[in-house]
Amino acid sequence: MTLLYPIENSLYVNITNLCCCKCVFCVRDITDSVGGSDSLWLDHEPTMDELKAELEKFNLDDYEEVVFCGYGEPLMRINEVIEFANYIKTKKNIKIRINTNGLSDLIHKKKTAVLLKDAIDAVSISLNAPNEEVYLKVAKPAFGIKSFDAMLNFAKDCKTYIKEVCFSVVDEISEQEIQQSQELANSLGIPLRVRVKNG
Repeated sequence: MTLLYPIENSLYVNITNLCCCKCVFCVRDITDSVGGSDSLWLDHEPTMDELKAELEKFNLDDYEEVVFCGYGEPLMRINEVIEFANYIKTKKNIKIRINTNGLSDLIHKKKTAVLLKDAIDAVSISLNAPNEEVYLKVAKPAFGIKSFDAMLNFAKDCKTYIKEVCFSVVDEISEQEIQQSQELANSLGIPLRVRVKNG
């Protein structure tokens, strides 16, 4: 069971396989692993003790950051993410990033960015679309049409509490939609990264 896996200068944390989206470009539908890791499918949701034990196998001095991004939406387990992030910080003051779909507020039925403020240094949010209609088609969120606005509100909150915030889109959408996504990101003062599908 792969809980931690390195890619270049980052150490990734695979904390859950749960997710509330079924994105059309999801890597989980194509391969069992990323960046040469073993399979990222978990046979159970890892406990804190299992995560801490796995961390002992890695030297944090070898990495520039720790990233919560596995085969699921890390903030489905927001309490565990925060606890493990704080634990990592006791080992080394290393940058900690979360890659998220930004639907944490809907998952937990409350504002959640504020909970991350002391544990997390950077958040990358999957914008994935310039408007709610395209977002519904691309991300297929379990929460329906309200998901897009909830994600944008989470991003705005993150700007208040988190040092680094960025959006990403995958080039699954059209050039025009990518341009519109860039304009939306600009209007919110949040940088946008365009990811190559499966890249």
